[in-house]
Amino acid sequence: MTSGGLAPCLSSSVSWLVHYWSEALKNGKIESLTIRCYRDGYKGVLIGDSFELGPEQWEKCAFLQNLGGSPIGNSRVKLTNIKDCVARGFIKEGEDPLEVAAQRLMADKITVIHTIGGDDTNTQAAELSKYILNTHGGKVKVVGMPKTIDNDVYPIVQTFGADTAADQGAIFFENVVSESTANPRMLILHECMGRDSGYLTAATAKKYRERLVNMGFPEDNPFDTTIATRDIHAIWIPENALDILKEGERLKAIMDKYGNVNVFLCEGSGVKEIVEEMEARGDPVPRDAFGHVTLNKINPGQYFATRLAELVGAEKTLVQKSGYFGRSAAANAFDKELIGKCAELAVDSAIADISGCMGQDEDMEGTPIRAIEFERIKGHKPFDTSKEWFQQMLKDIGQV
Repeated sequence: MTSGGLAPCLSSSVSWLVHYWSEALKNGKIESLTIRCYRDGYKGVLIGDSFELGPEQWEKCAFLQNLGGSPIGNSRVKLTNIKDCVARGFIKEGEDPLEVAAQRLMADKITVIHTIGGDDTNTQAAELSKYILNTHGGKVKVVGMPKTIDNDVYPIVQTFGADTAADQGAIFFENVVSESTANPRMLILHECMGRDSGYLTAATAKKYRERLVNMGFPEDNPFDTTIATRDIHAIWIPENALDILKEGERLKAIMDKYGNVNVFLCEGSGVKEIVEEMEARGDPVPRDAFGHVTLNKINPGQYFATRLAELVGAEKTLVQKSGYFGRSAAANAFDKELIGKCAELAVDSAIADISGCMGQDEDMEGTPIRAIEFERIKGHKPFDTSKEWFQQMLKDIGQV
């Protein structure tokens, strides 16, 4: 089951899990195997929308490694949010989503469920497993796969899809930055995904600057478009305080010198302030089923673009979001390798009757890949801004 937003790992995770379960059957680790896929995450579990993947299809699932998105669909559903589940037609009035989901898994004779999603998806699965055991005496092993391009899950070193999303964001901006040659005094804000963590923004900036250096700009370049005009001039993330007036003064000098300014902005930056302004005006704040502010609806990029444009004297402003472009990509080589290692151990853990969320456990020596206890899984892990490469990047662009 895949759930939540997209990340460049869902199709690869399904492919690897099918591969290693079929290998377990071939190698005699298990006596029988039925693979069932629930459509659209917890929605499929609640309404009973699923299908069995026949043995003749198992080897053919390798093609999923080349695809982005999810081959079985996603949705954002919180099993403990009864009101939302009723309103969306997933359960009837008076029903309990946990009970409905439990009955479905038991009817389908599920013994292991792989939840491919973020911290909310995996901790919900753990609650469902606990409910089935306590209420019905049944046992469903839950072995999750950590999917989020924010890379913000405790205590996991690297979540699936984050590296690919950074690669794709760099490619995205490589084209967008050319728009600076279309107008004088151009301000471009590249808005990257990230609710409470600036990891993706920072990693995307790093990868973009590496690509920029490799373009081979000559030292005596006579043209107006240079490595300096295409570089990043500011990186704004939630972990670092933002003094918009001070930054505006610094960036105006860059605008005056080069005729353009490029800013990488994490969409979670300044959200608290934006929400406070909306609430003060009496405007409704859009939130999802989990109570999270719907970032794409409050539009932090446009908010900061409007304020910064005046400070730097921009004649034209462009806000571009790489989120949908990046999160919909197929997994890169790094992520495929990481997912494959976790999937192999996920199957072994399930066979050994061990539940948990697979990942590199940063609290253990050597950060081994293991089924991390669900009670230790939580989101909103901030990006470590003390990393040497990040601090050097800020120095290189003159931000510190």
